[in-house]
Order: sequence, then C-alpha cells, then structure tokens
Amino acid sequence: MHWADVAAKALSHKGDKHIVSTGITPSGEFHIGHLREILTGDMIARAARNAGLDVEFVFVVDTADPLRKVYEFLGPEYEQFIGHQLGSIPAPDADGNPDWKRFEEGWTYGDHFLKPFLEALEQIGVRPRIIDNLESYQSGKFDALAKIACDRADEIREAIERISGRELAEDWFPWSPLDSKGSLDGVKVTGYEYPLVHWHDSHGVDGTSDISKGEGKLPWRIDWPAKWGWIGVTCEPFGKDHGAAGGSYATGREIVQILGHEAPHPLTYEWISLKGQGAMSSSAGNTIGPIEALELVPPEILRLLVAKSKPNKAIEFDTGMSLVNLADEYERLAARDYASELANEELSRRQRVQVEDAAGAMRMAAVEEGKVAQAAAVTFRHLALLAQTKTTDDAVWDSLRHAGAIEQPTQSLIDRLTRMRAWIDSKHFPLEMKISILDAPNHSALAELNDDERSVLNSLAKALEDCEWNATSIGAAIPQSAKNMELSPKAGYRAAYAALMGKERGPRLAPILAEMDQKKIVELLNACAEHIN
Repeated sequence: MHWADVAAKALSHKGDKHIVSTGITPSGEFHIGHLREILTGDMIARAARNAGLDVEFVFVVDTADPLRKVYEFLGPEYEQFIGHQLGSIPAPDADGNPDWKRFEEGWTYGDHFLKPFLEALEQIGVRPRIIDNLESYQSGKFDALAKIACDRADEIREAIERISGRELAEDWFPWSPLDSKGSLDGVKVTGYEYPLVHWHDSHGVDGTSDISKGEGKLPWRIDWPAKWGWIGVTCEPFGKDHGAAGGSYATGREIVQILGHEAPHPLTYEWISLKGQGAMSSSAGNTIGPIEALELVPPEILRLLVAKSKPNKAIEFDTGMSLVNLADEYERLAARDYASELANEELSRRQRVQVEDAAGAMRMAAVEEGKVAQAAAVTFRHLALLAQTKTTDDAVWDSLRHAGAIEQPTQSLIDRLTRMRAWIDSKHFPLEMKISILDAPNHSALAELNDDERSVLNSLAKALEDCEWNATSIGAAIPQSAKNMELSPKAGYRAAYAALMGKERGPRLAPILAEMDQKKIVELLNACAEHIN
C-alpha cells in the first residue's frame, strides 16, 4: 500500500470528514524543498478522497510571522522592518529595496514571495484553499483560542517547559503584542484583561494590544495548535525538526488539548537536498526554485520524485543525470499494467506490496487527479538527443513521425520539448549528454589516436557511407569497421569519437548520427582520414 494510502486509512478510523493542512512562512524565495511538504499533503488528501472520505486541503501562509533579519537579497533599508509581520511590510524591488509604490497598492512582502510559488503549485496540480494567517488574526479567527491561551498561561508555560526541556523567560506570555512601531520584538507584557494585553516596548512606550483585532500574534508553539483548532485540521505533514523529541509537535499536541481540541494525525518528512550540497536553504543559497525547476522538469516527474519516496526518506534532487534516470523510471512505471500484475495470484506478499507502491506512486504523480499516467511517445533521453540535433520543433516532430512514434504531437509532448530545450540551455544540463558534432577535424583529438585507431578512419568512412542510415545499422557499422581490419571494436569507437566529437568518449553515437545528415558525417570522416595521412 502506498504511503499516502496508509495515511488515508489511518484517517478513515477517525471519521469521514477531514482537513489536511500544510503551511509555509514566505520569508524569502521558495525552493523545491518546500514542495515536499505541500505535495505530501496533497497526496494524502488525494488518497483520502480515493478512499471515499470528505477531505479539504488547505495551505496556510504564515504572513503573521516577523521578518527575522536582513537577508542577503534585501537592502539595508529593511533593518527598520526586523520584527514586523511579513504581511504588513513592503516587498523588495529588483534591487532589494522596499517597493513603496506597490505597497501603497496593497502588494506586500508576503505576496511577493508567495505568488510564484502558487503559480508553481497550479502547474503541478496542487490547488489548496489558501489561508492568510495575518488576515486570520485580524478578522478574529484566533480570538477565542487566544483568549483561552492567555487565560491559561500558567498551564501552557508548564507544558512547554516540561516537554521541551527549556525554561521560558520570567516575563513570557502566550501573546506577542505589536509595539509602538509595529514590531513584535522587544515588547514586554505588563498586564492582561481580555481582550487587552498591556505592554511596554523598547522605545519606552506603553500601550495595549487587542487580541480580538489581531494586534499581535501567538508565539509559534501556541500559534500552530491554535490553527489546528480553529481550522479543524485532522492531518498535517511537517519537517523532522518539528517532529523531534521536545519539538513543536510534541508541545502542540498537549497545548491543543488545553485549547479544547485534538491534535491532527502527524506525518514527519525528511528534507529534499541538492546533490552534493546538503539540505536546501534560502539563506545558504543552495536552492533551485519551483518555477525554475518546472521550466526544466515535467510536473508529473517532479511529483513522482516525492510520490515514490516514503516521507521519512531523504530525497536528493539533481537536475543532471539523476533527472534523466527519474524520467526513465517514470516511463517504465507508466508502461506497466498494474491491474494485470495484481491479478497474478502467485505474487509473494513482498512482490504485491512493491506493485501496489508503484501503482500508488503513479496515481499520485498524475498532475490531474484521477487521470491515468500514459507513457510518452518518446523517451526523455531520445527527446534530449532530438532537441540538440534538430533546430526547430517541426523537425523534431518530423523525425518522430518518420520513426512511427507519433502522428501529431500532444500538448504534453510539446510542453516537454519546451522544457527540454530550456534544460539543455541551462547550467543544469549534464555534460555527458551534451551533443556537439564537429564541423571540421580536431587536430589535437586526432593526434591522441594510436596507429591502429587512425587506420580505422578510412574503413569507418566507407562503412558509414554504405550502411542504411538508421541507429541499428550505424551501431553495427562502427565496431565492424575495426573488426574488418582485425582490430578491437574499441578502436572503431575511439576513432569515431575523436573524428566526430573531438573527445575520447561521449553519449551513444548511433542514435545521434541517425538524426544527422549522412553526407556531412561521411565528409567529416574523410577529412579526418586525409588529415592524418
């Protein structure tokens, strides 16, 4: 059973109506690591719907959280906004300075970073109900639960200290008021009688914060369970940091009961990291954004990345050869008939679980919920070859028609070619897949050949001139040209790579040459043979 189906089954034991929630703080550019949380939630919601449950999927944007520091992408003017809520400060312009004009039009820091992420979610088939946390505070959604938290501050303090193992400050209070400048930092609570929290700030100003109007917020360890309460969350995936012993889920599970509600079904997930660079971090700069990723990677393949891995397994994301291998895996999985496989009564329990996991992963990889994945008419590798050897899209479609692969390209295939060309032009495209056939002999590469390898060139040119111009015939002609001279097939390949690509090795030559002009290839080989004679 797929991991999302396991979670859905657990939810079914707790009733028929559920709300699955995820949430993110829009403090900077979202990266592909953020997709794991929201895709995990989306897949659980889909699985629950498949199981006949009434499910809503929500995405909470924590715009009530403060700006914690002046990040590298921000100008020094943002120093004045440290401690201010992300939904109440201006977005940065192209130079990292506050964009006051757009702020006057209602465009905030939170909006600036959220919008491209929502665009990515639309492309990847994730369509949750968006909850703006700052708006929720200001409209009174937190009012009743914030009152309980403030009324029972001592109980909540005891729970946090006991479970987390850390002592809270003497003046700690379960409500963080906004100060005279609009900041959450440096404010000391001096008194409370609902709905007012009295405070003294770092500027020497005394004032009051009205809980019912959202003039402040609950600290994170209380804010989270309060959200579970007023939204009605029954399931929420979260990162391993929150799930650690003494972490915010452990305290939240007890605090939410003080608030009169139940904790949601938990699901802890591991991080997505960039290969060789560790876990992604916006501040560390080792990120790739979801929009950038979707310019290169088909959305169904990006979904498969998350769907095929159990949440507690770390994912290493790589836009190089690992992406090619993932795409190949997608095509293999899409080509399988899972119903027939599962009908086989001779399957062992382990084999049946593997088939169910694969079928579930492909169900969750579909961009449109409920659609069955179809294998593409052309493999990812071959499309990469065509995109590099054909200068126009029409030439790519003509090649595929000639091969009998398609009659007309589908929109999905057109989109995939567009992404393929973007990937090829990006820094992420793997060097080992770069195709570069020479226009003239490379003298230094030819000089590296030994006498046997040089002697193959004339035979190789003749063999390719006489063979049928398809990958199978070309693939046979290259080693045969060496065998005809009683040499190792390796001599034929080394001569071909040196003459045609100017290097010792590279991607498979036969499929590449089959897409090239035969006359041009033979002329280049003859020119190389003449050069060494």
